[in-house]
Amino acid sequence: MSSTLIRHARVLGGEERDIAIVDGRFAESVERPDETIDATGLVALPGLVDLHTHLREPGREDAETVLTGSQSAARGGYTAVHAMANTQPVADTAGVVEQVAHLGRAAGYAQVVPIGAVTTGQAGQQLAELGAMAASAARVRIFSDDGQCVADPMLMRRALEYVKTFDGVIAQHAQDPRLTEGAQMNEGLVSAELGLPGWPAVAEESIIARDVLLAEHVGSRLHVCHLSTAGSVEIVRWAKERGVRVTAEVTPHHLMLTDELVRSYDPVYKVNPPLRTQADVDAVRRGLADGTIDIVGTDHAPHTAEHKCSEWTAAAMGMVGLESALPIVMEAMADYGFGWADAARTMSARPAQISGLAEHGSLEPGTGANLVLVDPAAHEVIRPAEHATLGRNNPFAGIPVSTRIVDTFLFGTRVVADGELRGPHATARGGQWIE
Repeated sequence: MSSTLIRHARVLGGEERDIAIVDGRFAESVERPDETIDATGLVALPGLVDLHTHLREPGREDAETVLTGSQSAARGGYTAVHAMANTQPVADTAGVVEQVAHLGRAAGYAQVVPIGAVTTGQAGQQLAELGAMAASAARVRIFSDDGQCVADPMLMRRALEYVKTFDGVIAQHAQDPRLTEGAQMNEGLVSAELGLPGWPAVAEESIIARDVLLAEHVGSRLHVCHLSTAGSVEIVRWAKERGVRVTAEVTPHHLMLTDELVRSYDPVYKVNPPLRTQADVDAVRRGLADGTIDIVGTDHAPHTAEHKCSEWTAAAMGMVGLESALPIVMEAMADYGFGWADAARTMSARPAQISGLAEHGSLEPGTGANLVLVDPAAHEVIRPAEHATLGRNNPFAGIPVSTRIVDTFLFGTRVVADGELRGPHATARGGQWIE
């Protein structure tokens, strides 16, 4: 039996109280703890949960591995990350998703939950082995061809029907492929002035509109990945008012950055969906604040310097963000009455609920002791060169923030202490993570 007592933590930013951990779970109290931690002045949140992470392994270990991605997650306060399927080979079979889950357990810094591909090879031609992945040891419940849109409406309908049988979720990368052929950035004034092919907002909005109608028709669960436009917010709001089972996410970069940055031609700002206008940024901030947008997903997408540090048109799309997500979200939402309880809801409790991770997203006694302690009055500057991820394509380099991740606990194991990774690592047995 192991035990920890965290003293004087401000739970969800409220009043100070003690938090007891016994054998990897939150407890009512502990009399003689093995370790006592003074958390005076620190905010306690349930461990963060990311529904949208690219860990690259298997196949692109030069860009990221499950180990380095998990370490990056832990340093960002995440205790669970969902690994997207666009690996090499694609995670479209039980064997590959089980491999990813096993690598996560072996790393031990965060619970790694595989996302299965919707279609074989993400090619958009036929459904992947959805049932086999759901029944596998990885117990996949979220499926996505992220990076590729499931553009065929009949195939999308069949996928929604299939996952309904086990209450699964289809997470759609909403991008009409015909409307975005050759696109390099957001279609608008800046793209016209720069002479770069544009990615119109309607290419995202039309797919979301189609898919919420399909989800309503089927009665299945749809999740909209990295929503980025004002029109998309309104479509999701309308769908929710109709009772459609739809959830949506926004990324930290779409909450903060605009297409004006593309004028620099710095490829760090090249991402899919692209950075939009200030009006779009304002709309997605309001959508997150009022609950129309359910969660924040990082879309952590590491790339090697070879693929990112090049001329704009040749550069890969994507940004890293696990270690800067919470500070950036709190900065972006500072003027919207968005407090620590809102951060816990959108970055922990709600994503855990969507995924069905019962041991995450709560600080209640009896649940898994997945916890992050945050200094809300730090004076930090984001320094990607010091991050654990192999990716250095972070668009927030040099930005001052007032939020610092201090400690992260994974099922009671303190995997990050005072901002630094520590061991021994956690492992999992029978679904229960232990030291």
